[in-house]
Amino acid sequence: MLKVEDLTVYYGKALALQNVSLHVDKGELVALIGPNGAGKTTLLKSISGLVKPTQGRIIFNGDDLTGMKPNKIAKYGIAHCPEHRRLAPDMTVLENLELGAYLRRDKDGIKEDLEYVFQIFPVLKERLNQPAGTMSGGEQQMVAIGRAFMARPQLLLLDEPLLGLSPIMKSKILSAIKTVRARGITTLLVEQDARSALKIVDRVYVLENGAVVMEGSPSALSSEEHIRAFYLGA
Repeated sequence: MLKVEDLTVYYGKALALQNVSLHVDKGELVALIGPNGAGKTTLLKSISGLVKPTQGRIIFNGDDLTGMKPNKIAKYGIAHCPEHRRLAPDMTVLENLELGAYLRRDKDGIKEDLEYVFQIFPVLKERLNQPAGTMSGGEQQMVAIGRAFMARPQLLLLDEPLLGLSPIMKSKILSAIKTVRARGITTLLVEQDARSALKIVDRVYVLENGAVVMEGSPSALSSEEHIRAFYLGA
């Protein structure tokens, strides 16, 4: 479904990504792990059009999206749930969720997906009219994931959904990610909490210093000394 080919990105003179290549097949849940500053967020922003690559290509279902504007990329069925959530804090939970469906015109489908979000995150139904900015960090993350789901995407980009959450809230978010995946939504997950990510994904890419240094199954990478030492604390 998604192919990133030899992607290179600069911020001014600073190299952020260097010849990065990866793929995500339809129905897969793929993780991208790595330390802070490795380029993980830059890669997701490149896929969703928020950052323009210097070279390389981004192919989605056979279409070249390289350099397209974010609003056009969204129409292809790619939803980006960004780091730090980026909600509209003064808008209600319901209004934030509805923002995710702004490109859609199928009212019955939107209503159906809204009910599905409430099944995944029951607390959101209880807080529909509460301003999103007054909620806890974990609850805001639920809203952010729900907003992305409301786009009914073919590909979901999740950037650090577990960042700063309590163990209980992490467990809820991980369960939600698995549930969304079971719905058939292909997902590329960026996560610094490698131990948690490896429990739920099909494949893993390791990004360090702007380059992919490893790729494989969770079980294979978990046995690698480098991964155990630097990402799993073992």
